[in-house]
Amino acid sequence: MTVGLLVTCMNDALFPDTGRAVVTLLRRLGVEVDFPAAQTCCGQPMVNTGYLDEAVPLLRRHLEAFAGYEAVVVPSGSCAGSVRHQHRLVAERSGDPGLVRAVEQAAPVYELSEYLVDVLGVVDVGAYFPHRVTYHPTCHSLRMLGVGDRPTRLLQAVRGLRLVELPAATECCGFGGTFAVKNSETSIAMGADKARHVRESGAEVLVAGDNSCLTHIGGLLSRERSGVRVMHLAEVLAATEPVIEEAPREADRTSAGSAALTAGGAR
Repeated sequence: MTVGLLVTCMNDALFPDTGRAVVTLLRRLGVEVDFPAAQTCCGQPMVNTGYLDEAVPLLRRHLEAFAGYEAVVVPSGSCAGSVRHQHRLVAERSGDPGLVRAVEQAAPVYELSEYLVDVLGVVDVGAYFPHRVTYHPTCHSLRMLGVGDRPTRLLQAVRGLRLVELPAATECCGFGGTFAVKNSETSIAMGADKARHVRESGAEVLVAGDNSCLTHIGGLLSRERSGVRVMHLAEVLAATEPVIEEAPREADRTSAGSAALTAGGAR
């Protein structure tokens, strides 16, 4: 199976390690992954602020970039929700029946945890992450996509990981894209509440499926010098136990030393 990776603008510009982690993880599970270089923004910022007409060229570009794939995987509940629920609205508003048909016939789009659990049918992905972790369910993944407990089931299967409950987990972190700009004071207050709950959980690492939310919460945690790291779900699931090479036995070291001395004498 070959899937197309919609890496998202946020990850492409600021968090390339998340995209790399998705590729590493999926290839480990036997999935062939392509990164269509022609991809750009999915159009969500325009749609969310009411500029649906301006999103039409981005919709056309998305359809062209991901044509021919069996599925599209997105490490973002926000962007996956946009493609699944907003693209049809944009196409219908354009008045172009061909564009509407293209959206209807496009490859299915899955948020990462959906693809792993529902399509591949796996929960234990062979990950190792020996840390105390709490999980923030982002608004779009929770409410628009309904990913439910898929991410936490994946985390619970990670060797060495201890998953701790996040108080008031389903409350919004306050980012909301342009909401954070237009309503900055409210956004900061909501983010401060979320950061406080993260600290109360006693976690070493806060995990979520959207780097946009992690940027907001992580910034507040950093300013508070909390010591809590933030990581995308894909990076945790891609982590494996380091391979420690066994030290050579004494006899091996002696043999190797003798060989080296012999070689040195030959010169």
